[in-house]
Amino acid sequence: METLQDAAILLARVGIGVVFVAHGWQKFFTLGLDRVGQQFAGFGVPQPHVTAAVVAGVELVAGIALIAGILTPLAGVLLGVDMAGAFYFVHATHGPFVTQNGWELVVALGVGALLVAGVGAGRFSIDRVLGG
Repeated sequence: METLQDAAILLARVGIGVVFVAHGWQKFFTLGLDRVGQQFAGFGVPQPHVTAAVVAGVELVAGIALIAGILTPLAGVLLGVDMAGAFYFVHATHGPFVTQNGWELVVALGVGALLVAGVGAGRFSIDRVLGG
């Protein structure tokens, strides 16, 4: 049973982490931070250009940390906070469906990241190798 739980945690960490890495990468290298900052300004995000860089960095670095299973509680909490901000500033008023710019994806990613933060990285992780 323990192996099944650790495998499920690994699958969740990697799946969620890959999505965050993709979004962080997109903000840095596909869209560019200037464009993301402009989008954030349109949503009323405070300090939009600074926030764009912070959000892109958190998504990229914490996403990699989730995949590797290193500093997992910190990474999960940072990603959960990131998604809470996306929910509040962008998606909350659009209903649940992502096709209508709704909140279903940010809620799923945010609570998934927080769940991994709460249960830990599992046996198949750098955290476990390091004794965390």
